[in-house]
Amino acid sequence: MMKNITRHLTFQVIIAIILGILVGMFFPTFANTAKLISKTFINMISMLIAPIIFFTIVLGIAKMGDMKKVGRVGGKALLYFEVITTVAIFIGLVTANLMRPGDGLNPVVVQPDIPAVLNTPAVAAPVETGWMDFISHIITPNIFESFAKGDILQILFFAILFGFALSKMGRAGRHTIVTFENLSQVIFNIMKFVMKLAPLGAFGGMAFTVGNYGLSTLIPMGKVMLVVYITCIIFIFVVLNLICYLYKFSLWQYLKYIRQEILVVLGTSSSESVLPSMIQKMERFGCSKSVVGLVIPTGYSFNLDGTSIYLSIALIFLTQAFKVEIGITEQIAAMGILMVTSKGAAGVTGSGFIVLSSTLVSLNIMPIENVAVLLGVDRFMSEARSITNLIGNGIAVVVIAKSEKEFDEEKYQLAINPTTT
Repeated sequence: MMKNITRHLTFQVIIAIILGILVGMFFPTFANTAKLISKTFINMISMLIAPIIFFTIVLGIAKMGDMKKVGRVGGKALLYFEVITTVAIFIGLVTANLMRPGDGLNPVVVQPDIPAVLNTPAVAAPVETGWMDFISHIITPNIFESFAKGDILQILFFAILFGFALSKMGRAGRHTIVTFENLSQVIFNIMKFVMKLAPLGAFGGMAFTVGNYGLSTLIPMGKVMLVVYITCIIFIFVVLNLICYLYKFSLWQYLKYIRQEILVVLGTSSSESVLPSMIQKMERFGCSKSVVGLVIPTGYSFNLDGTSIYLSIALIFLTQAFKVEIGITEQIAAMGILMVTSKGAAGVTGSGFIVLSSTLVSLNIMPIENVAVLLGVDRFMSEARSITNLIGNGIAVVVIAKSEKEFDEEKYQLAINPTTT
């Protein structure tokens, strides 16, 4: 019995996370090595993201062959993302105002500790992140460069065009479809092997975080961390649970189904570390390949529920900590700015700091250097952000699939009750 449990990836990741915390606490000098271990695992996953997204979308659209349907699914997804992330921002603002995590804090900003991203021209002025900038960015002049950089939105757009063009070839395109199916299976087989290394990635990520920042850094900033985690929990078990209820599927069963992915994200602090496996799992959960292929990659840029919650709380926390009065009107303005900038900076390294900085500059309420106060605990809050993003994206896929009648109830029942077969 014990031997069977130890073979489960879930058990292995839990043990790895615990070991990572202990190693980080007692051997902090191991942090740099731990970071290398975690980064190597994430890089192995990242190298699979572009081809998996490309093959999944191309095959889904080529078999569907209806561009109007693709547009309808994409439109529904974007509308859903905007509504849900707006709710997330609103909930973050409300909880931050009620719990006031910044009260009583006397922060000191040390200039050398400010990350390099705050000193770049990108935040010297408000970040240009309007919808027109997004549209121009999606259309790439060099698709090979997009694959090399792993730009999800550019790959997504090219794959849609490729899939549509392939569907128009009729019988002549069948050989290409079969070849793509075989190549897709090869990539997923590679992913299965890489996911066996997930415990190492989780161990490295946790050991680095604890060893580099130390648990002692959490004490003075514990309240803002608590507010972020509580708000994410409320969002998942109230807002997302309500959505699951309305669309007639179980949140608990869904969470149980993706428990391995949740644990990997907990250890690595990166939702991208499970993007390939989520694509495969959501298909097994009952969602069609075409819907999964369109919604999951798009959601990683547009449906950042956890990030939206964190950004709204962090903004109010900074105003409270630095004794800056911000009224309802300014908070509504901040909410509007975050609705745009939280998507505009998606996929950029240090995007949380870029978004916060651009919002502060736009509102003209405090120096951008104040963002550096969050550096010590930002890594410890990234788990809450990433897990909430992960859970929210999976639910979005089910919602869109059900609205399109592209949800297989038999597959769903098999996924949540695997012992019945």
